[in-house]
Amino acid sequence: MLNGPKKIIVFASGSGSNAEQIILQAQACAWAKVSAVYCNNPTAGVIQRAERLGVPVRLFENQQLNDTEFVLAWLQQDAPDLIILAGFLRKIPEFIIRAFSRSIVNIHPAILPDFGGKGMYGMHVHKAVKASGAEKTGITIHYVNAAYDEGDIIFQAETRVSSDDQPEDIARKVQELEHEHFAPVVLNLLKQDTHGQ
Repeated sequence: MLNGPKKIIVFASGSGSNAEQIILQAQACAWAKVSAVYCNNPTAGVIQRAERLGVPVRLFENQQLNDTEFVLAWLQQDAPDLIILAGFLRKIPEFIIRAFSRSIVNIHPAILPDFGGKGMYGMHVHKAVKASGAEKTGITIHYVNAAYDEGDIIFQAETRVSSDDQPEDIARKVQELEHEHFAPVVLNLLKQDTHGQ
């Protein structure tokens, strides 16, 4: 490829299992790479995963995300083709969304529009699914806009929820879907250039 591999930036706050899958699958192809992991948690497991796989980590504090001279400046310098939120627990400021319109993708651990919105992440989602008596849940991969979990949907996958499932069981089923689908969907977006660039 004349311009080199397509560049992915991954934002993560936690253990980084989805980030690791994206890094590994990008490394397995010649035309894409995760050029950096951006992290707002100095104790996050994603840091060790990224370093082990040779991906540089950019650590920042939460207020620096909202500083137009800080994280945005890094992003403009790194010039990613796609920004992926993989368990990143802060709202992306609107000035970053404007600068990278339709180039920021998030994964939500439920079938949106159900169980979305502010405060709905991680086990909060799985507990709400259990409490609702829903017979299915899943994942939604979507573009990021100014509102929580309201960007255009790219991909959804479902899994059954039985009456015996506890929130931890639901979380496991959802994570299996994440690991199965997130990285391939991301790489397909880059391959097809359907993210608007």
